Amino acid sequence: MSDNPVDAVTLTVGDYSIVVGTPPPDLLAHYLAHARLVDDFPATDNRLSVGYCYVAIGTGDWPELVVTQHFGPAGTGFTPGVLFVPDTTALFIGAGSRLLGYRRDSAGEWRPIFVDEADLGFWAWRQYGNVVLMSAELELAAWSTSGAKLWATFVEPPWSYRLVGEEIHLDVMGKHTAFNKHTGPSGESPTAE
Repeated sequence: MSDNPVDAVTLTVGDYSIVVGTPPPDLLAHYLAHARLVDDFPATDNRLSVGYCYVAIGTGDWPELVVTQHFGPAGTGFTPGVLFVPDTTALFIGAGSRLLGYRRDSAGEWRPIFVDEADLGFWAWRQYGNVVLMSAELELAAWSTSGAKLWATFVEPPWSYRLVGEEIHLDVMGKHTAFNKHTGPSGESPTAE
């Protein structure tokens, strides 16, 4: 996604259309009127709340779920990110320090499954099999593809990770560790879903 505030991107994944943008869309009132679930996270008094994004997803002519939010930090390195898992109909949204999860049930209704916070600022979502990893300025965390949080660990820039088989190889300021993607650095079994 571009940092240009006039851009919106529409993605199609199977039967789902996902629209992501950084300015309020011209059709926002229509999106909100037709959506089954609307979540709005307004600006706060925090000076870091400088970004805006919306995510709209649905299988028909109009979105079924619309999420609008002001967020911070925003700008270079802290752009919104969206990951959709069609098999579980789980939607992961990250913007600023806010992390959101939604899931569509068998009746076609969208439900929030989590609201979480990224340590300092969200960077990206990545899916590896049945695990979704979230990277942030000071955190690496994992969720199941259905939205259950598995683990989180503190990191400090410069840091990076790579996946080797089922293991995450983490490099934090030159210190290397390896651990299972499901259990995290503590090695404990993930929470049952």
